[in-house]
Amino acid sequence: MKNLKLIVRKYALQNAVQFEGRADKKAVMGKIVAELKKEGVSPREILSLVDDIVKEVNKLPYEDQLKELEKLAPELIKKEKKEKKVALPELPDAERGKVVTRFPPEPNGYLHIGHAKAAIIDHEYARMYDGKFILRFDDTNPENEDIIFYDAQREDLRWLGIEWDHEYNTSDNLGRHYQFALQLINQGNAYVCTCHPEEIRKNRFRGIECKCRKRDVDENKELWERMQSDLPQGKAILRLKGNMKSENTAMRDPTLFRIVEAEHPIHGDNYRVWPTYDFAGAVEDSIGGVTHPFRTKEYELRDEVYFYILDKLGLRKPYLMEFSRLDIEGMPVSKRLIKPLIEEGKVEGYDDIRLPTLRALKRRGIQPEAIKQFVLSQGISKVESKITFDQIEAINRKIIDPVAKRYFFVSNPVKVIVENAPEIEKDLKLHPTEDIGYRRIKTKNIFYISKDDANKYKVKDKVRLKDLYNIEITRVNNVIHSKFIGKELIPGVDKIQWVTDEHVETLILKPNPLFKNGKYNEKSLERIRGYAETAVKSVNIGGILQFERFGFVKIEKKEKEKIIGVFIHK
Repeated sequence: MKNLKLIVRKYALQNAVQFEGRADKKAVMGKIVAELKKEGVSPREILSLVDDIVKEVNKLPYEDQLKELEKLAPELIKKEKKEKKVALPELPDAERGKVVTRFPPEPNGYLHIGHAKAAIIDHEYARMYDGKFILRFDDTNPENEDIIFYDAQREDLRWLGIEWDHEYNTSDNLGRHYQFALQLINQGNAYVCTCHPEEIRKNRFRGIECKCRKRDVDENKELWERMQSDLPQGKAILRLKGNMKSENTAMRDPTLFRIVEAEHPIHGDNYRVWPTYDFAGAVEDSIGGVTHPFRTKEYELRDEVYFYILDKLGLRKPYLMEFSRLDIEGMPVSKRLIKPLIEEGKVEGYDDIRLPTLRALKRRGIQPEAIKQFVLSQGISKVESKITFDQIEAINRKIIDPVAKRYFFVSNPVKVIVENAPEIEKDLKLHPTEDIGYRRIKTKNIFYISKDDANKYKVKDKVRLKDLYNIEITRVNNVIHSKFIGKELIPGVDKIQWVTDEHVETLILKPNPLFKNGKYNEKSLERIRGYAETAVKSVNIGGILQFERFGFVKIEKKEKEKIIGVFIHK
């Protein structure tokens, strides 16, 4: 068949473009066999041809693959750009206009991608059902809370594109919580325990009731009043009368209130007795009108406590649901793990580009829409799984690729002198397929290429300076000497990036996994130095570009003679 090579090449190019520059021989073969089935072409006949063409295509830079596919079969690019609609499953027992969800962060740190998962799911469901979304600050642990985090978390949520219909603080309802606590005491469903914490722990482990459990209502009420006035922290707690013999240890008389003498960021020292998560979460979901509260699977054993408290108080019971935590390989998705890294100076702060905090992801160039699409693609499964960060990068790439301008950059530059070089003034496209303009370059006889490229070549090797012309290496030492050998494309010759002697010094910060095999990775932050073409100076701070054959970069700082950028991903 005359057009067989053409058919193989178009499918090889399509597969390469779909999978970041690397075509898969089996996938290409499948497409061709399906198309030529009626013509009786057998896989054996075309196996070697497919193998050869896939190898050829995989040698091309991604931009060239895309450019060729656009000329050869533009309809395949359009097909690739169709996005699959990602949506959450239907909610059980949900009525349109009546669904109420909430996101309840504790204002004790900056939000990370694990929080984003919860916030996006809660927000998305409220919008799906034309319902109501509540932002509730669960600020009932004054030892940890800080006033700066209320605003910081609002800011992080707005960056994600999340707005809320109602906002309040759990601490504002403390008076009502006290009334509910007194109700439980009067009903004989709660008691003040003054046992030593170690004794409480041992009794709960053994399933043994302590002597405090036998106190009468009046004595418990008196001790409850004293908890609010003069009993020192650690000397008394209010416990639920659960079941000390329960196989679910969470039901073995859990703590409902404890004394915390620290000053609260909003209420100061007006209160000294604070509810636990078990109590506050259940009560607030009920009285706040929440219909479908979500929390992570780790709290599943505490569901029994949640509903038991509401049952004893005679409060409405929401439809409680769980999903798995977000666990990213090599990244600490937990304040408990992040805080020591900062204290020990292993990362610079909560916006360090190696961290999964929303501030760090924003600084790194991850788009909020990419986070949302990723979360929705994961859904609300309770199956525990560890994801890799490149899953988020793949979505982010699709978002930024059409708008990121292309420029040349060389790392660890090596000087190249070209004999008989023509002086050229040329306009280069800022994007291989999108119409977003040009930048003008002027060349003489001096260039710089990356050290990685320079190390590949020896005397008599031919190389093409991308989008310019061909050179032949004549001498190699600290400087590469070469000669001009024409502008026409030479099949099989490598195309490499370059900059002229008019360039800008560039430092790129590249994040790598913070942990490898459970240990801190000392090489988790690379500093890559090189030269970029001077046109990069026109990119604003915060702008995203692509350095060809290197990756996407976000411009973070522009100094007089230097640019600092953050590596986003390939």
